[in-house]
Parts: sequence; structure tokens; C-alpha cells
Amino acid sequence: MSYQIKSRIWIESNDGVFLGEGRIRLLRAIAKEGSLNKAAKSLKMSYKKAWKLIDTINKAAPEPLVLTTSGGNGGGGSQITPYGHKMIVTFEQINQNCWKFLDQQLAKHKL
Repeated sequence: MSYQIKSRIWIESNDGVFLGEGRIRLLRAIAKEGSLNKAAKSLKMSYKKAWKLIDTINKAAPEPLVLTTSGGNGGGGSQITPYGHKMIVTFEQINQNCWKFLDQQLAKHKL
């Protein structure tokens, strides 16, 4: 029989969750779609929930991860900042390292 350790990680600030897998999925969707509304729809999430998550992330960060512009003649949009891209990569690296460590621990204990 083969075993696996499953784990989910998130990064918290004093105010609560800063980044986790769901928020990273939302950031990736915004990067792909160029729009918070389209990103929310692609994740089957309400616009209101997506907006609240991005607002929470931006307020907890030392600088914004997402910049948004309101609609109008040219339409609105959202874009991930360079800091936002850095946080996506950083979170993914931490996550991969965590899984690797857990796999090593499982192998070490020969379960």
C-alpha cells in the first residue's frame, strides 16, 4: 500500500489570511483574463467575493498585488503588479518545497 501526506498551506498576516491556494488561483485568473469580473466567472465565484479577496490581499500587502481600473468607454480591467507576480511565484515555490519536505518525511519514517 502506498501513502501520501496531503497538506494545504497559507500565509497569514496579523489581520488574517494573506495568501492561500484559492487566492493564488484568483490572481492567476486575473493575470490570464485581464479582468476581475472575467476571472471570477472563470472560477465560478461571485464578483463581490473576488473583489473582497483582492481588497483584503492588497490591504495586507506592503504594496498592491492587483491594480484595477473602472469601466467606461474603453472598459475597465485588472492587472497583476510585478509584486503580485513575485508573490505568486514565491507562494508556489513555498508550496512545492512543503510538499517535497512532507514526502521526504514520509519516506524517512517508512510508512
